[in-house]
Amino acid sequence: MGQDTTTLFSGTFERSMDAKKRVAVPASWLSKGEGEAFHVIPHPSEGYLIVMPPAEFVQTEQKFESSSLPPDKKRKAIRQFYGAARLVATDSQGRILLSEEHCAKANLSGDIVFVGSRSRFEIWNADRYAQTSAEDSTIYQEAANSIGL
Repeated sequence: MGQDTTTLFSGTFERSMDAKKRVAVPASWLSKGEGEAFHVIPHPSEGYLIVMPPAEFVQTEQKFESSSLPPDKKRKAIRQFYGAARLVATDSQGRILLSEEHCAKANLSGDIVFVGSRSRFEIWNADRYAQTSAEDSTIYQEAANSIGL
């Protein structure tokens, strides 16, 4: 079995977004530096942005295709997925530029939080993330206990 060289996104990082909607990706999450590509898509119901490397983005489409949804629903879901996604690339300072539309959907301005989520990461409004994290801590404790962590 070969060694997996995929970046694992872990950790929580507080950041400030500038007036142009640029924000620095944590350096440990970047493998190429300038020009590193990511796809950004709003979560369909939970009010944060999902950020995926290109391979993860393609795998997500494949999950839609292999789902048990009827063909017309698959097509519509894939259309919504691609229609809401934006390709971004890091600049020389490791920043990505978020769209006005995405920032509005996730209520992002000023202080935000990057949250690692294994093969992708999330961008949250700082206040919303603090509230969600507090609410989810009991679920995490329960799950950790169930697996013997």
